Amino acid sequence: MSETLNGNLDVRVVVDTEALPWSGSPSRTVWRRRLHRVGPAEAGQVTSLVRYEPGSSFPRHDHPEGEEILVLDGVFCDEQGDWPAGNYLLNPEGFRHAPSSREGCLLFVKLRQFPGLDRRHLALDTRPIPWATDEGRELKRLYSQEGYSDRTSLERWREDTPLPQRSYPLGAELLVLRGSFDDEHGRYGALTWLRLPRGFRHAPRTATGCELYIKEGGFPYLRTA
Repeated sequence: MSETLNGNLDVRVVVDTEALPWSGSPSRTVWRRRLHRVGPAEAGQVTSLVRYEPGSSFPRHDHPEGEEILVLDGVFCDEQGDWPAGNYLLNPEGFRHAPSSREGCLLFVKLRQFPGLDRRHLALDTRPIPWATDEGRELKRLYSQEGYSDRTSLERWREDTPLPQRSYPLGAELLVLRGSFDDEHGRYGALTWLRLPRGFRHAPRTATGCELYIKEGGFPYLRTA
């Protein structure tokens, strides 16, 4: 059965993930909060928070059109290694693994959004990467590749530090990892997910400081409702 959740790329979407119920998966010990989905339940294009209970596992499987994972809490595991919180994984087309977690973990996951057979596999521990300063924000670049428009980074905004107006010509997705921020449209706390349409502009500010996952330029690879 094909369904759509937040499949209109022309509108601003804000989801307080903490308010969503957990739903089941083919594994009885892995749970999901779906933020975006276009296509069949287990074969569509999906953005989710995923929670592994301690001792959870999935059978070995592949990832058509790739998979992106940011480990938010705990330790995620597969045949390639153990990936504690702060690790960023990009598993391209053709990658296969049997994921698990001995102690449990929380992940931000994007499925079927990375077409291209020449995408490189990436396993990056973001924690030791130094923050670079850029126009009032601190930045850690995670992924970009020649020939593809999407680029992913972590950003840290200091409390009460002036930030320039932001614009997203190709659209953007944001996940608040820690802290909160405001703009002229509202306030966004930890684990709030935003998808901002092409050409969107806003004036962000933060009284508490915050850290965010930000993806820009990914809209060309997203399906629409």
